Amino acid sequence: MPPSVSVVIPCRNEEKTIHAVLDALRQQTYPQDLVEVVIADGLSTDATRTVIAAYQKRQPEMNLQLVDNPSRSIPSGVNAAIRAAHGEVIVRMDAHALPNADYIERCVHALTEGLGDNVGGVWDITPQNDTLMARAIAAAAAHPLAAGDARYRFAEKAGIVDTVPFGAFQRSLLEKIGYFDETLLSNEDYEFNTRIRQSGGKIWLDPNIRCVYYARKNLKELSKQYWRYGFWKAQMLKRYPKTLRLRQALPPVFVAGIGLLIAASFFFRPARIVLLAVLGVYLLALLLAGAQIAWRKKDFSLLFGVPPAIAAMHFSWGAAFWPGLCTRQTRTNH
Repeated sequence: MPPSVSVVIPCRNEEKTIHAVLDALRQQTYPQDLVEVVIADGLSTDATRTVIAAYQKRQPEMNLQLVDNPSRSIPSGVNAAIRAAHGEVIVRMDAHALPNADYIERCVHALTEGLGDNVGGVWDITPQNDTLMARAIAAAAAHPLAAGDARYRFAEKAGIVDTVPFGAFQRSLLEKIGYFDETLLSNEDYEFNTRIRQSGGKIWLDPNIRCVYYARKNLKELSKQYWRYGFWKAQMLKRYPKTLRLRQALPPVFVAGIGLLIAASFFFRPARIVLLAVLGVYLLALLLAGAQIAWRKKDFSLLFGVPPAIAAMHFSWGAAFWPGLCTRQTRTNH
């Protein structure tokens, strides 16, 4: 008999997307009588809880429950939902991601075939609206210049990876490595996958496991998101320094280098020349990425939107890394 599945979703103020997420889960090809959905709400101040309650009334056949997440962080929400869940397999989902109809079925298949201890797939990154910047951010987020070797943003072949977004795993895995670390307010997925790998487990990515992921809609939201990523990545790396990847090291090194060149340029003319050369090469790389994306998508306005989107990712992530590295590390909580 196929295993029972619990889909766990941390959320807060997701009134615009939670209905669509629930629809996507209700339309899964996996037997519905074996699926429960547990949403941990971080005390939403919008209509999120009202939307969920209305959905429960309209779709009583769906095994859906709502629990509180008073800490209001993502990892505490994931853990609260897991503790309230009963499934043999845990599928971690986001409140602004729409899984394909066969998402759960493919995850369970990969787990039962023993392909990985945590399995996941690829994001189909989608803009939140039809503005130029929203389209540019979504397009940029899947480009290697912005994403580096994060294969869950563009992979075409299945294989072993260092991390997957969200992920699906046997509940018994938690007895071996513990729950999500609630002291990390971001990067909790990567830290969880690090512990899996350190315990001898495997992380499996299958590009046939797909979900639509809504990117941030403007540069302000994007910058805040990547600042959070950079800060908490540094906090995680202090615990697991050997997990540092080139894609993670380049932005903070680049930002620090630019800062040093700017400071030196006030006193040394050669520093000004080097600074202009570095910025010129960087701008050229951004424009080439924008041109490549604009040509592929046949949307030439992206030539002007992609460069600032990628730059916002690099500079926000890279700048936040250093205060994250210098901030006193909190105690882990597995």
